[in-house]
Amino acid sequence: MKRSKFRLSFPKDEKNHTWLVLLLNAYAIMDEGVKKDIEKLEKQGKSLACKRGCSNCCKTHRDIPVYPIEIVGIYWYVIEKIKEPFRSQIKSSLLKHKKGETCPFLIDGVCSIYPMRPLACRQFNVFGKSCEVGEDPFYTRPDDVLKPRDNYLGRALFETASFYGVFDSDEKIEFINSGRLNSLVKILQHYPWIELARRMN
Repeated sequence: MKRSKFRLSFPKDEKNHTWLVLLLNAYAIMDEGVKKDIEKLEKQGKSLACKRGCSNCCKTHRDIPVYPIEIVGIYWYVIEKIKEPFRSQIKSSLLKHKKGETCPFLIDGVCSIYPMRPLACRQFNVFGKSCEVGEDPFYTRPDDVLKPRDNYLGRALFETASFYGVFDSDEKIEFINSGRLNSLVKILQHYPWIELARRMN
């Protein structure tokens, strides 16, 4: 894959973790695709409501899907890359988190794992007015929610397929289209993140 300007880079870690290369490639595909979609809609006169400091979707969404490779990425990022004092705050949040509550990685209104946030978070963007407190625009005004083209998500998932032991191109496509990959998805707010907290010692 051609190196994208959107791609995060952790050279030493990527040498040690082949899965990380796949995940960072997938995130770059999604980020680039979403950026193009946003620019296209802005040219049509729509204005992006999402901005730095907004965390409404982190609070209102209760069913953010995460793929297994993304869970591995979050574990790696939190254990290997997050430093104090943020580290202790995240650990405390994970220990207190109860199934179905707000995203445990939202700390003081900021996504503590932003570089490694899931594909679902990366593609969720809202146009028009800012979200009301507690509003989930996916249900209240779906026309204002970005609908990324399927090819970006498909390409991103294709990039990660070898993580699941699928290496042939045709088999990767079948793995994604058949729903076998989606059957492995977990819900971020339901995942037992306390296990990550224990690994942070």
